[in-house]
Amino acid sequence: MSAESTPGPGIPGETGTTGSRHRAKGRRRKPRKRHKGLMVTAWTAAGIVVLGGTGAGYVYFKLNGNLKSVDIDQALGTDRPKKADNGSENILVLGSDTRAGGNKKLGGGTDDGSARSDTAMIVHVYKGHKKASVVSIPRDTLIDRPSCTDTKGKQYPAANSVMFNSAYSTGGAACAVKTVESITDLRMDHYLEVDFAGFQRLIDDLGGVEVTTTERIDDPDSHLKLKAGTHRLDGEQALGLVRTRHGVGDGSDLGRIQLQQAFIKALLNQVKDVGVFSDPKKLYDLAETATKTVTADSDLGSVNKLVSFTNGLKGITPSNMNMVTMPVAYDPADPNRVLLQEKKADQIWKALEHDKPIPKSATEGNAAGEAKGVVSAP
Repeated sequence: MSAESTPGPGIPGETGTTGSRHRAKGRRRKPRKRHKGLMVTAWTAAGIVVLGGTGAGYVYFKLNGNLKSVDIDQALGTDRPKKADNGSENILVLGSDTRAGGNKKLGGGTDDGSARSDTAMIVHVYKGHKKASVVSIPRDTLIDRPSCTDTKGKQYPAANSVMFNSAYSTGGAACAVKTVESITDLRMDHYLEVDFAGFQRLIDDLGGVEVTTTERIDDPDSHLKLKAGTHRLDGEQALGLVRTRHGVGDGSDLGRIQLQQAFIKALLNQVKDVGVFSDPKKLYDLAETATKTVTADSDLGSVNKLVSFTNGLKGITPSNMNMVTMPVAYDPADPNRVLLQEKKADQIWKALEHDKPIPKSATEGNAAGEAKGVVSAP
């Protein structure tokens, strides 16, 4: 499916119209059990770090064979922002929303043969790897997508005024990375993708996640029904929570992002208590599921490389993690879509470029989604 025709679920009863928009345009400027850092970058995919003690023999080769990788550098070539030389790293994390295979029965859409990035986050790891900022990118943001080449060498022309998540459905991981780099002028040092069906299995392997809801959530699209109160969500319920939009807030993707960020914090607050290090079977089940769930860039495309990378992030704790949403405003021509607030967004990109904290002024007064506080850790 082309980017121009990619549908996007919106607020029930609303229809899209055309009109003058300020879109995100590509720019180029010269450019202890604390194994928790990568969990925020790929939901629960950090379970792979438990492989640190099983790096040999049959188990290693079996788990290593599960991993999938994509060569982003080869696909994008040299026309990219320069790597930062200040000790920081940027990781683009996507949640893959394919409707085929195991995902088909999980709700939220029909199997139309396409795959979408319904969840996208830029994870900036600061020098010293003790703290991080996470910037969620709303999938409904209208952008000018640059021309791109996928990892198989197929080329795609640029497109104007298309949804952000259409970059992935058009040209896969490479096109998604190029689009993010075009918007931010930040080099994405790594890429991680988590499949939704695998996410469900990971939560089950972890024994569920406990959250508290302040109001009733009932969304038939995501198959989620929760009363107000405290719940231990299994994998199916957790997946429903991070995908729901119509059952909470204003029905927008921005509200869904607020739920996703709250769920991640709840997960991080309790992951130290799941006991994977004292239970060999749980450890292996988690590792096998994680390696089947994750697609990484080729620099992280082996168990040894991924374990080494996650070990470098284990000092990051929830209290040292700032989670924000890319500044956007509702499109007056179509309330199902949002427009990038470029001046505010530039404050974020410049801060990350120079390895500085995100200024509070960049995150105030933006469209939000009205779901903040609905979900929290108990």
